Amino acid sequence: MLIPSTAKPQPVAQTDRIQSLDILRGIALLGILMMNIPIFAMPERYIDAFSQNTHSLNFWTDAVVTVLFEGKMRALFSMLFGAGILLFTSRKEQSGNGVNFLFFRRMIWLVLFGLLHAHLLLWQGDILYFYGVVGMLAFLFRKMKPQYLALGVPIVAVIGFVTSILFYQHLRQQRLDYNTAVAVQQRHQKLTPKQTQAIADWKASEREYLPNKPIIDAHTRSMKTDYSGVAKYIRPLVFNYQTKYLIFSIGDILALMLLGMALFKWKFFTGGWTTAQYRLTALIGYGTGLPLVILSYYHFYQQAPGGAAFVRYLETHAISWWPLIYPFQRILLVMAHTSVILLAVRTGIWKALTSRLAAVGQMAFTNYVMHTVICTLYFFGYGFNQFAQLEYYQLFYVVAIIWIIQLVVSPIWLKYFLFGPLEWLWRSLTYWHLQPMRRHAKPFAVALG
Repeated sequence: MLIPSTAKPQPVAQTDRIQSLDILRGIALLGILMMNIPIFAMPERYIDAFSQNTHSLNFWTDAVVTVLFEGKMRALFSMLFGAGILLFTSRKEQSGNGVNFLFFRRMIWLVLFGLLHAHLLLWQGDILYFYGVVGMLAFLFRKMKPQYLALGVPIVAVIGFVTSILFYQHLRQQRLDYNTAVAVQQRHQKLTPKQTQAIADWKASEREYLPNKPIIDAHTRSMKTDYSGVAKYIRPLVFNYQTKYLIFSIGDILALMLLGMALFKWKFFTGGWTTAQYRLTALIGYGTGLPLVILSYYHFYQQAPGGAAFVRYLETHAISWWPLIYPFQRILLVMAHTSVILLAVRTGIWKALTSRLAAVGQMAFTNYVMHTVICTLYFFGYGFNQFAQLEYYQLFYVVAIIWIIQLVVSPIWLKYFLFGPLEWLWRSLTYWHLQPMRRHAKPFAVALG
């Protein structure tokens, strides 16, 4: 049965898309690949090999990526997701259409996509599942005043710091108890049951958080086997992230989504600020954020560059204040980066590039999953088996190639089609109507049930 597409709520029309959001989403998506590709391609603790070698190209590549991009691209992507929640709901609510059921169905489908992405395509860094779960929570706050939404970032930063310190001190106590038990062993004295347990507890934590070379080698061998071998290694990790450790991921993602809502309401993302305001934001962001992140990176280089150094630091420091820097330098720099991008969009420079970035952002779902398809086939054992084969800096040649492919293919695809393939599927499942796909198709939708 054919049903007119106007009979039910529909996706945002192409003419109503906000180009600045698509451009920012495209940049964030491509930037996220810079953070994800070492997880696709490198064994645990790969940084130990060059973290003290300032003559290594790997060291300086890591320094630039960490200082300028680590955490910032994911933060921007999460903020834009929050803005997207408002974009999805506000127009429907203004037209008098109910949005609650529609939105929750949309998020449930995203959760299912995330499960398939993680467990079928074997990407342990999947964010779709988390965005679906946290998006349902963020939806509940969408009508709050922006100043209250923005408070989520400092609140979650402080809570996150407290919980990280509690974990740090728990780990530290395990290490100290282990050292005491080992000292008793070395004196050839009999261990108490508590001391025996202390050794077992530290060994378990070491396997999970600080794997040694034999464990890393075993994991590497798993990644270089066939699909079932890789799945046997990846799926338990993913299951833990999505269940046991889920609670530790919710706060940060939720705070960033709420900040994105606030910035959307303040018209920051849509070019509603003056040029002077964007320039001042960039100046404050870089002027404060860069010194903080460089100081933090230098501290890491000096004090805890690798597993063994971290254990020594753990033994000698009852508390570490350095993690408190991270959430603030990240927000300062992502605001600065975004301001510079929006100023560039306003001036119209690099218009050919920004139009391509907008196409990448409009197809963000498809392009994100394509990162996984390309990288797993290139690096994992059931593909070209390049896992642990490249130098760290060489990974960014692969990143550049994927960027070029998506910057070229996305505009071509959107020349003929309204949505990326996965965007079309997600929208069709959300509205429970097959959406028109071809750009010049007649405006009807076919009922799915």
